[in-house]
This record gives sequence, C-alpha cells and structure tokens, in this order.
Amino acid sequence: MSLPEARTLDQRKHDTLQRLTDDVDVWVATADPGSAEPYLIPLSFLWEDGTLLLGTDAASRTARNLAGGRTVHLSLGHTRDVIMITGTAEAVPAADIPAPTGDAFAVKTGFDPREQTTPYVYFRIRPGRIMAWREVNELKGRVIMRDGRWAE
Repeated sequence: MSLPEARTLDQRKHDTLQRLTDDVDVWVATADPGSAEPYLIPLSFLWEDGTLLLGTDAASRTARNLAGGRTVHLSLGHTRDVIMITGTAEAVPAADIPAPTGDAFAVKTGFDPREQTTPYVYFRIRPGRIMAWREVNELKGRVIMRDGRWAE
C-alpha cells in the first residue's frame, strides 16, 4: 500500500483550521483532580478567536474535572486523519457568554446550553499544542502549534 504524499506544514494548518471550523463534536479527555481517574466524552464545540468553546452541564464530571483551569486533551478525526490538541480550560458561566457567541454556538451545534433547565457552563479551551497527521509519513512535523503559537 503506497501512502499519499505527506502534507506541508501550511496544508496541515489549513486542514486543521478547516476541521475546527466545520466539525461539530470533539473528544474531550479530562482527569479527576484527586484520583487522576481519566474520563472521555464527546462534546459539541465552536471554534472562535483561536479557542474552542465547549458547553456542558455544570454538575457534570467533565465540568468538575476542568474546574480551575485544568489541562485538557481534545481529539478530532479518526486514527488516519487525527488532530490532537492539548490546552487549558477556563470556565465561563452561561450568563457571561455574549449573545452573538451563544447564538453562533447554538447554530453550529444545534444545541443551546442557555436554554437548558439545569445550569450549564461553557469552557473556553486555549490550545497550547496541536498535532496533526494522517499516516506514518506525517509523524515528522506533526506538531503544528507549540506554546500557543503556530509553527512556521
């Protein structure tokens, strides 16, 4: 089986930004701050101003794990076209989300946390590192963002 040609850094960044704009759901991996027990769940997101905005029930395990600016790992795609993101989470109460942002989230995801009967919280994820690769020939150079800055 021959592999497709490895993408350039610019193409990987373009493809990643396209996925962040177009995809609706992302895998969210967190850990309990006390026991370090891992937890994985898919959540809808909005890519806005270089961050991912997630919404979840304020009493959820994910919300508890992310409280206090914890590190989070996110994944888009499947194993032969993956984007892995490591970032930090900042809790944003639903009441503090600007209406245009909340509206954009609801339109993109088909779900509006502001309208739920139980309290919801948003988390703004600031990427620190992003890796993107498709095949083994793209493992070299897979880090396309480091320390919150796009690779050049």
